[in-house]
Parts: sequence; C-alpha cells; structure tokens
Amino acid sequence: MSTGFRMPAEWEKHEGTWFSWPYNEEETWAGHLDGAEKAFVEIFECLTPHERVHVLVPNESVKKRALATIEQSKAIIGNLDFHTIETGDIWIRDFGPIFVVKDSPKHEVAWTKWTYNALGNKFEALLIGNDAPDKMPIKHLPRFEGGMVLEGGSIDVNGTGTLLTTESVLLNPSRNPELSKRQIEDKLKQSLGVTNILWLSAGIAGDDTDGHVDDVTRFVNRNTVVTVIEEDSKDANYEVLQENLKRLKTMKIETGEPLKILTLPMPKAFIVDGRRMAASYANFLIANNVVLVPIYAQPSDTVALATLQKCFPDRRVIGIDCRELIWGCGSIHCASQQQPA
Repeated sequence: MSTGFRMPAEWEKHEGTWFSWPYNEEETWAGHLDGAEKAFVEIFECLTPHERVHVLVPNESVKKRALATIEQSKAIIGNLDFHTIETGDIWIRDFGPIFVVKDSPKHEVAWTKWTYNALGNKFEALLIGNDAPDKMPIKHLPRFEGGMVLEGGSIDVNGTGTLLTTESVLLNPSRNPELSKRQIEDKLKQSLGVTNILWLSAGIAGDDTDGHVDDVTRFVNRNTVVTVIEEDSKDANYEVLQENLKRLKTMKIETGEPLKILTLPMPKAFIVDGRRMAASYANFLIANNVVLVPIYAQPSDTVALATLQKCFPDRRVIGIDCRELIWGCGSIHCASQQQPA
C-alpha cells in the first residue's frame, strides 16, 4: 500500500542537510582525518549561507574538535546544529533516513527507515549506523518502514515518478536475497512514491558499495541526466560505463518521454596508497542556491564544473577538493542527506 508520499528531487527546496562529522580513524581515515575534516569545512562554508546544516557527532570530544576547526572558517556557525549520535562513519546518505513529502491536501514531510547492513555486511563495526536514524531529532515527522536493505546512494529520483538504480547493488545477494526484482520494485514504489524504475548495470571501479548510482548517473532536471563516461578503452570503467550509456539511450521517464543525456568525464584513475578510489564527478550535492562538486586537481575538473554549471544556471556550481575525502571511499553526496522543506 502506498504511503501517499513521494521522494522529492534533490533540487527541490531544502530545510537543511545532514552530515556525520569524520572521526573514525581506525575504520575509515587512517592518517587522512585532517584532510576529510578540511573538506567538510569547505562544504559547510558553501552550505551555511543557504540552509541549515545538521551535524552528527559521537561524543563531546569530537564535537569540540569539529567546532574548533569550523570556527576558523567562514562557515556561519548560527546555521549549524550538532546532535550527539554514534554513527560509526560519515556516509549518512547510506545509513540515514530518506525523506519524503506529500503535496496535498497540505504540504507534509516524513521519512523512511530502511535496513542498513554496512554495504552487504562488509564492515561489521559500522553496522551501528543502522540505529542512527531512530536517534535523530526527527521523531515529530511521520515515519515509514521501507522493509528491505537500501542505501540512499543506490538510488536517484527526478521527483515526479522516476527512479534510477543499478543491478549490481539492489540485485546483489548481499542485500535482499529473499526478494525478487519485482518485489524490490514494489517496495520502492510503495515507500518512495515512484512509478517508473530504470535499471543501470553497475558502478565504477574501486567502489566498495558494489556500484552506487550516485557515482554514475544523476538527474539534473525532470527528464535529463548526466552520466559519467570513460574515454580510455583500456580502463576498468570503460565497458561498464558504455553499457550504462547504451541503456540510458533506450530509457524513458514516467510520462513516456525519452531521457535527455549529458555526459561527464571520469577523472584519471585516482590511486591513493596503491588503492584505486571511486573518484567521480557524479557525486555532487544539489542544495539551495549551490551545487557542490567533488574535484581532484585534474584537468577534467574544469570540464565537469562547466558541464554542471550549464545544467544549473540558477545555482552557483562550486568545486570542493575531495582528494582526501575520497580516501574513505566516498565523496560529497555520500556524506550528505538533504531534508526537504
């Protein structure tokens, strides 16, 4: 049975955006914590003039460290709210609530709770993230149970009925082996108010999520997506991204209109300490008045920023250096979760 709510597009107005401050050196950061914090500060400097920023911290010590770092920046402290909640990691897109809205008879905001199993039970110490949403100060909003394992980074929506995802994640036996593809689609439709589900193949090399769509293809308006492509035919990403592009060319949104497709480059293979990272320009965050885009000090940064600026003429597109943040196997979109107004 449908809830009557829908998942809004990311470009719809935000009340604020949620983050979990980086702190877990043992599980995630291993010498890269300072760099991750610096990226967060840059993000907050860009967001706080336009919307509230909610920050989860595990304890008072981490809160003090975060505040000491932020207070030296241009971020607007008055638009920051801290909440003491243990999360295990920063990737709130995946363990956090997914917000939904109802437009009539009056505008309402609610949230959906899904099971988080630490990316297919890969990281036992991070399973604590599953408990975080129910500890967040959103109990005044209606809550709906999603009824399956789902990470927010594995889906993207246009806000009017169409959802994008990848087979490599949602059909992975490490997520919901007891559910068929049809049953998974039914749960997404019931909880998120979508009617049309588009399946891409897989994600990019180095992605420990098994291939989240927010590193691959994103809606930029109701009927247009940007999708990353790899020009080097010898690169590990070439074939899978070509397969995704091929599928996109046959896809239609919920009205039957064909998708419009724009392409983003892939940065050159990004290696940190001998390990390939899932660096992608698709992991951007659309916020009130701004779009924050991960960049990697490569020539392709300029192309990606220019492409996205054309997609969002009414917003300022800003590059955030994510060379350290990507060490944790994610970027700006993975580290954030917007709450609609």
